[in-house]
Amino acid sequence: MEMDEKSKQLLLKCKEMGDDPSIMNVCKVMLEVMDEKKVVIPEEPEQSYMEMAKDISAEDMPKVLEMALKVAKSGEIKDPEVKIAAERLISAIERF
Repeated sequence: MEMDEKSKQLLLKCKEMGDDPSIMNVCKVMLEVMDEKKVVIPEEPEQSYMEMAKDISAEDMPKVLEMALKVAKSGEIKDPEVKIAAERLISAIERF
């Protein structure tokens, strides 16, 4: 996925956040919704989204943000719960 400038800035901001518990929680919720809805994103991790949610660390947050950006921009992923979870993560990082 080619990233626009806004996406690049969000990723940098996310990397600087460390392990902020509120952002980490939003990441977990998004991963859990993706697992529940059985969302498939090409080129994404071998481990399940639920495993990622259980083991999430500060280093994982940028990867989860990348997934959220893909979901938000994807025309193939239509599930409103998944889209909302992705938008919440993006918004939480923008506001941080």
